[in-house]
Amino acid sequence: MTARILVVEDNPANMKLVSMVLAKGGHHVLQADDAESGVVLAADEQPDLILMDILLPGMDGLEATRRLKTDPLTARIRVVALTAFAMKEDELRIQSAGFDGYIAKPIQYKSFLQEVERWLSESAGPRGPAI
Repeated sequence: MTARILVVEDNPANMKLVSMVLAKGGHHVLQADDAESGVVLAADEQPDLILMDILLPGMDGLEATRRLKTDPLTARIRVVALTAFAMKEDELRIQSAGFDGYIAKPIQYKSFLQEVERWLSESAGPRGPAI
């Protein structure tokens, strides 16, 4: 399934890796290196999925996701945290901000693409499972 995926990531090496893996998986990648740009791009481009880092300059990924989920233009778009934070308390913060789920960094090529495909397939239907 080819999809338009917005990646919001401020680390150039992570952005390059994630974008390359997604492109090799047949997806069209949109990029934003900060949360404010990501929120604007999401509203303008209406991607199929957003992969959002948590620690971003200026507004963090938690606040950006809260804004996306309360805006009628972007509320339906699945937002998945792409983060190194994977502790139980981090999961609760991610969930309470409105993320649909998370993928832990560092990413593993095959499992990353499988997770992305799972989120894309769930995007077509009702809200997916809780974290």
